[in-house]
Amino acid sequence: MRRHWSLFTTASRYALIGHARNRFAMLLVVVYIPVWIALAYVTIPDQPAPFRLRATGEVLSPPGNHLTQITGALNAVTLIAGFMMFAATFTGGAFDRRLAMAGYPRYHLVLAKLSALTLVCAAVAVYATAAVGFTWPPRQPVLLTAALFCAALTYGALGVVFGSVLRREVEGMFAILMISILDVALQNPLSSSGSDSAVVRFLPTYGAVQAGMSAAFSDASAVQGLVIQCLWLIGAASAGFLVFRRRTGNALPPERRPWIPAPTGREAAEGTHSPLPSAEPGSSAERVRPT
Repeated sequence: MRRHWSLFTTASRYALIGHARNRFAMLLVVVYIPVWIALAYVTIPDQPAPFRLRATGEVLSPPGNHLTQITGALNAVTLIAGFMMFAATFTGGAFDRRLAMAGYPRYHLVLAKLSALTLVCAAVAVYATAAVGFTWPPRQPVLLTAALFCAALTYGALGVVFGSVLRREVEGMFAILMISILDVALQNPLSSSGSDSAVVRFLPTYGAVQAGMSAAFSDASAVQGLVIQCLWLIGAASAGFLVFRRRTGNALPPERRPWIPAPTGREAAEGTHSPLPSAEPGSSAERVRPT
């Protein structure tokens, strides 16, 4: 048990060090989240924006700037978590592969990455909730933090998938950016007239958006939204584990067996087999003829 704990703590320490060295991601956490939320509060009009929340069936009419702050916070945490996990997976893939091929248990590596992702997403979610609460108090701040946390975890797992599958860094960054923007923008009633469409239920952050809006503007429970988001999280985490396992597998070619020709009809009847092909000149299997 002590050995497993030592392996896990060592891998977790390296994962956290890798995140801490990503200074651009740290800058996004500290600066981008409050700036984006503050700009949404200042620039968007505070006129009521009525919409129907599918998770509870309520018709809510929050101020437009408050509504944009919630969707902006969701967009910020998903982008940051996706970028951080993609960068960590893309740059540390060779290191993880060497560790796995040297005998380091892959389950400990995966659990360490999951633990580091959980700590990062928890800190980002709490920070984003505090930034929103600086301008106005959400009705259910704990539920809002949980919605932001689950959304960040989902995109963090997607970042692991993109970091293991895509070959160039710009491809992964562009994929995470476009998916997050389209995902959240289509669910914002101010920017999309189809936010009440049945199609948005299949978007990656649908459950988090429903739970977050319910937590911000209503006293009703939106646990159903969190359950839906957890399904997306489980699917993304499973895909991330599979691609990580495939990437850290043994890349050595399988050992080839010597080719033995199939016996002909006459040889099969006599019970004899064709002789093996003679060894190549200079090989160790070559017979030494007497001089």
